[in-house]
This record gives sequence, structure tokens and C-alpha cells, in this order.
Amino acid sequence: MAAVLGLGIVALPALDLRLGLPDGSAAAEGSTEREAYDLLSDAFGPGFNGPLTVVVDGAEDPERAAAEAGEAISGMDGVVAVSPATVNQAGDTAVFHVVPASGPSSVETQDLVTAIRDRAEGLRDDIGASISVTGQTALNIDISTTMTDALLPYLAVVVLLALALLTLVFRSVLVPLKAVLGFLLSIAATFGAVVAVFQWGWGVEAFDLAAAPILSLVPILVIGVIFGLAMDYEFFLVTRMREEHVHGAGPREAVVVGFGHGARVVTAAAAIMISVFAASMLSDDFIIAILGFAFTVAILFDAFVVRMTIVPAVMALLGERAWWLPRWLDRLLPNVDIEGESLRRNLEAADRRPVEKAAV
Repeated sequence: MAAVLGLGIVALPALDLRLGLPDGSAAAEGSTEREAYDLLSDAFGPGFNGPLTVVVDGAEDPERAAAEAGEAISGMDGVVAVSPATVNQAGDTAVFHVVPASGPSSVETQDLVTAIRDRAEGLRDDIGASISVTGQTALNIDISTTMTDALLPYLAVVVLLALALLTLVFRSVLVPLKAVLGFLLSIAATFGAVVAVFQWGWGVEAFDLAAAPILSLVPILVIGVIFGLAMDYEFFLVTRMREEHVHGAGPREAVVVGFGHGARVVTAAAAIMISVFAASMLSDDFIIAILGFAFTVAILFDAFVVRMTIVPAVMALLGERAWWLPRWLDRLLPNVDIEGESLRRNLEAADRRPVEKAAV
């Protein structure tokens, strides 16, 4: 219970998870990227580092339409300046730039992009042209939004596949459910730790970095990699428990013996992976540092807290019920025979079979 409660507390900051693509403000202190970003911010404001590009297309008089659109946008909250429009050689499209008051990766800039796009719908009929917001800043925001929307479906697919595979292997309902819930708990705690350090800035100075939105690819990569490692650790521990149970050991004895054999393998494997990923945390690159930190704490939480603390405790509490499987589901599932029981039975049957003497 203490382990579950502890991971739950660590996971709380994950509720404030905000994905994005890092800009120069997240670079290491003293790097050229950070110095350039700070110089421009101090001289022209943070929004100068990430201007928005507005495209006015399809107007009969694109210069007039762009001027009307620019005038409407310049009066919006969070807009510092609007540049004069430039018309293309074909005379049907105009482009101008909008400088926001906030930095490229800030929430205020994201809200401004959304507000301009909402305003563009109302201006379409007034100026007789379509208005689009693009540029690197808007592109980063769109990518982050797409990745955020895809996160839950991706996680759902991973969880459903894990449930199906573990049910097939362990021939149980509660064991796969316990394994998946443990994985979700370790992932939530990992995201909570990442948000607290790299997004909220709790101790981010130790990495010589600044607080920034979480890289959009981090949750996808962490879920995929840690899912594979978590299921490996689960197989190492629980298959031996099931093997002992199948061979006649009591529920508690099977947990003790199985854990005793699997724990050493899981400890060694987790220690190796933690050492590898922890070394990446020393990098002054924001992306490498955050990935190294995320993988390190994820393996620490999943291997040592979930698999080697919560899993054996839950298995001992469930007892015989851990291996319950409805009869109708047992008939539907193929027997994959992970432990090789059929081979052992065949060999024992062959040893008992009388040997026919060859005729002389």
C-alpha cells in the first residue's frame, strides 16, 4: 500500500503535462542557442524568437485583404506587432508576420494561435479570403497538439495488447490485470517526475537547463520502451511463480520460490539499463537529458517498486485466486505451453514405455 501511495503522489504532477517542442530558452546556460535567444528576448521581447506567419489567400485584392486582417489581428491581446504584408508575384496571396508578446513555447502563444484561427473564420466573409496561421511556431504547436491527442489511443492499444498477450501466456485474468495496472502506475509516476523537474523546474538547475514544455515525443518513446522492459520483468518473475504453482506448490510458496529465482535477473537487468540511461542525464542537450531522466526513473519505478515490491505482495494476497480463469475463456485460448510441460510429459511417457527388443 505504501508503494502504491508513494507512486500515486509522484504521479500527481502528470495532470499538468504539457507537450511541446523546446526552443532556445530550454538550451543549456552559456550555449550559443541560449545566448542568442536571451539577446533577442532582451532587445525585442520573447515573441521575436517565434513570430507567427499569417497567409491571406484567394482575395481579389490581397494587399487590401491582408491590411484588414492585420489590423484586426493587431488589436488582439498578446500581439506586439504586425509587419506589412508581402504579395506574391501571381497577385493572389499575401503574407505578413505577427510578433506575439510571449515566447514560442509558452501557453500564451498557443492560446494566441488558437484565437487568431478562430478570428480568421469570422474574417473570411468580410475580406473575401482565407486566413491561415503557419510558421515554425505554429507548426510546433500543431505537432504537439497532434501528439497529445494520439497519446491516450496509443496507450489504450498498448494496454489492450498487453492484456491479451498476458492472458494467453499466464492463463489468468487477475495476473494480466495486475501487470497492466502496475505498468500504468509506473508510467504515471514517471510523467509526474518529468513534469515536476523539467516543466515546473523543480531542481532543473542541476541539469544546467531551464524549465520548458515536455518534448512531444517523450511520452510515446517512454511508453513504448518501458512497456517492453516492464513485460520482460513481469515474465521473469511471474512465469517462475506459475511454474512452481503448476508443479504443485502452494500459492505463497510459489511466490516465494519464483521471486527468489527471478529477482536476481530483474535486478541485474534493471541496474544495467539504469546505468546506461542515467549517463544520458549528464548531457547539456535538453532532449537527451529529459529522455535519460525519463527512462531512468521509469525503470527505477517499474522494476524495483512495481515488479519487485507490489507484484509479489499482490500475488501473495490473491493466493489461489491469482490463477483463476473462466472455463469458457480457458476453452477459447490456445495452449502456448511457455514452460514446456507437454515436452516434459512426452519425455516421461517415453521413459515409461517398454523397450521392444530387436529380433535376432
